[in-house]
Amino acid sequence: MGARTGAQFLEGLRSTNRTLWVDGEQVSDPTSHPATRGGAASLAAIFDRQHTYADECLVPDPETGEAINISHMFPRSKDDLFRRHAGLTRLSEGTMGLMGRTPDYMNMKFSGFASAPWVWAGADNRNERGAANMVDYQKELRRKDISLTHTIIQPTVDKRTDTQVLGNKVTIRKVGETADGIVVRGGRVLATLAPFADETTVYPALPLPPGAGEYALAFAIPLDTPGLKFLCRDSASSTADPFDKPLSSHFDEQDAFCIFDDVVVPWNRIFLDGDVDIYNSTRETGFAIHMTAQSTTRALTKLEFAYGLASRMAAMIGDHTPGTVEMLGELACYTQVTRNALELSLEHGWERERDGMWFPNSAALDPMRALLAMWMPRVAEIITLIGSHNLLTTPTRRQLDDPAVRPLIDEMLHGADGTTADERSAVFRMAWDFVGSALAGRGFLYERFYLTSAARNKQMMHMGLFDRSRANALVDDMLARARATTA
Repeated sequence: MGARTGAQFLEGLRSTNRTLWVDGEQVSDPTSHPATRGGAASLAAIFDRQHTYADECLVPDPETGEAINISHMFPRSKDDLFRRHAGLTRLSEGTMGLMGRTPDYMNMKFSGFASAPWVWAGADNRNERGAANMVDYQKELRRKDISLTHTIIQPTVDKRTDTQVLGNKVTIRKVGETADGIVVRGGRVLATLAPFADETTVYPALPLPPGAGEYALAFAIPLDTPGLKFLCRDSASSTADPFDKPLSSHFDEQDAFCIFDDVVVPWNRIFLDGDVDIYNSTRETGFAIHMTAQSTTRALTKLEFAYGLASRMAAMIGDHTPGTVEMLGELACYTQVTRNALELSLEHGWERERDGMWFPNSAALDPMRALLAMWMPRVAEIITLIGSHNLLTTPTRRQLDDPAVRPLIDEMLHGADGTTADERSAVFRMAWDFVGSALAGRGFLYERFYLTSAARNKQMMHMGLFDRSRANALVDDMLARARATTA
C-alpha cells in the first residue's frame, strides 16, 4: 500500500476494536469522541501532509518501489541524512512541534533497529528468528504506514524497590507460552499516541540484571489484541472554538498506562524472548541517534514557533524594553544552538562500514537531550513573563462577535501600531494555550522528561558520552607546569 492518506488513517482507527479509556469512559471511535477527535484530525493531516510535500516527505521502498514515509529511510549517504532531515522538518511543521510522538518518531526507531539484525540475532545467531521477525516487521511498518505507539517505562509503585527487577510482578514479563506465542502480563508506561495508533510495541529500555530473562522482551502487536488495555490520562483536548483554544483543540496526542492482561504475542511478532545479553546490547543497532535526530528536529520547530509567538506578542503591545528584548534574544539563542547542533550532526555524519548505513554525529546531538529538557520549561516561562496580565485579557470569539460588546473591545483591547482587537486576542489566546492550559501543563511535564530527565542525561554525558581526554590532558599539563615551577 505504501504511504497512507489521512482518510485511510482515520478509517484504520475506526475499524480497530481497541480497549481504550479516556476521562472515565471507554472510547470505541477516537475519530469522533470529543476528547480525541481533534488529535485524530491533526494526525490525519500529517498523513495527508506527506503527500502534499511528497518530494520532501516520501521516498521509494528499496524493494517494491512504492512510496513510503521518509522516516523509514535507511540513509546511504550524507545527502540522504540531509534529505531525511528536510522531510522530518516538514512533517513537524504540521503540529508546530507540539506533538512529540507523531508516527515518524517510531518509524525512525525501527529503521535503526532493523538496520542491524546481527545485533538482534546475537553473536552466535541464537536469536535468528527474532532478528528475522524484526526485519520483516519493519517492512510491514513502512509498507502499511502503521501508526505505532510504544511503552518502555516501568510503572512506579515504590521507588525503594522498583529497581529490583527480579520478582517484580507489576512490570511486564513473560508468564507462559501457548501454541500461538508467548503470554505476557504486567504494565508499562507511557503509551503516547495510544488513541491514534494501530499497534504498540515493547522493546528494551534500561539494562536488566542477570537472571531477568522473563523481562527481556521485545515485540509488536495490534491494539485490538485481546487483553491489551489503555488507561489514558485526563484529556487536555478542548472542544471550544479553535479561535479560543487554537492548540488544545488540535494537538493533544494523549498518554496512557498500558496493561497487558495475559496477552498472547504471536511468534512472528516476537523480536526477543528471554535473552538478557541481547536485550542489554540493542543500543548497538544505532537506533538512539536516529531517535535523537528526529526529536531534536521536532524541538527546533517548537522553539522557532515559540520564538515567533513571543516576538509577535511583544510587538503587539509595543514592548521593546531591555528585559523583554533580552528574553527574546534568549529564545533566539536556544533556537540557533539547536539548529547548529542539527546541522553539525548531519555535516559530520558517518558511515557504518559493515552495511553502508549512515548516522548523524552523536557528539553534536547528545547534549541536546539534557539542554532541551531545561530550555523548554524556560521557554514557557519567558512567554509567561512577556505576556504577563495580558494573557488573561483575551476576548473569546463569541465576545468579539457580540454586537453590543465588540465596540468596547475595539476601543479598549486593541494593540500597538494599529493591531486590531481580533489580531491581539488571537495571538495572546494562542500564547495562553501554549503556557497556561491543560495542554500546556502536560507539555511542561512531557518536555522535562521527553528523552528521560535532564539530570539523567547530564549524568550520562559525564559518565561515558563526553570525550574527556583533552580536558584531562589540559589539567595534567597545568599540573606538570606547576610542579616544574615549584622545583
